[in-house]
Amino acid sequence: MKLLDLDVRSCTVDIEFIYFISTTCIILLFMVVSFTYHFLRWQLAYAYYLFLALLFDTKLKNKQAANQYDAFVSYNTHDEPWVIRELLPKLEGEQDWKLCLHHRDFEPGKPIIDNITDAIYGSRKTICVISRRYLESEWCSREIQVASFRLFDEQKDVLIMVFLEDIPIAQLSPYYRMRKLLKRRTFLSWPRAEEHPELFWEKLRQALKTGEDVGEDQFLLNVVAGP
Repeated sequence: MKLLDLDVRSCTVDIEFIYFISTTCIILLFMVVSFTYHFLRWQLAYAYYLFLALLFDTKLKNKQAANQYDAFVSYNTHDEPWVIRELLPKLEGEQDWKLCLHHRDFEPGKPIIDNITDAIYGSRKTICVISRRYLESEWCSREIQVASFRLFDEQKDVLIMVFLEDIPIAQLSPYYRMRKLLKRRTFLSWPRAEEHPELFWEKLRQALKTGEDVGEDQFLLNVVAGP
């Protein structure tokens, strides 16, 4: 080819097209990262720790030997007075259960998600003390999320729900995971047990005492039945 016939435009770089491609990729990447962080970050975090548990064989395979506590108590700090005044004296003082609590048993300096995961998998069961403030708390929602992951993954009855307030099911619609659990399971209600508090504690004792079969203790929690 003669030099005069050479199309020199083929030697130039289309900077505008490169800018367009780069900008599009950056915007798409930002949207994917934002979506993942907002909706899936805790699922990914849990999957990461579940992978570590499988890799190092510390949580799932040896979970029976790792049960240091009878129950991990998940609650909002605003409900801590009820836990300290009502729950602890009954379960630890009178019934001699060993409970795991945030302020007392979490390891200082350890990441919160590590403490939550270790507490849930290191306990035979998880007691969720649910109130409106509990539902508004991000960390509380993470705790019941990990507990429900364990429930669905192991297919064992490891979750006990105690309602401190009467919350209509309709108001739980934003909390789809909670509503799904309530539709499938029974639960205990503290307000409705005021006339017979001893029955409430007896039902809670039975729920802690029973084995981990999903259907084994469904007939025990009859203080309040789920819808």
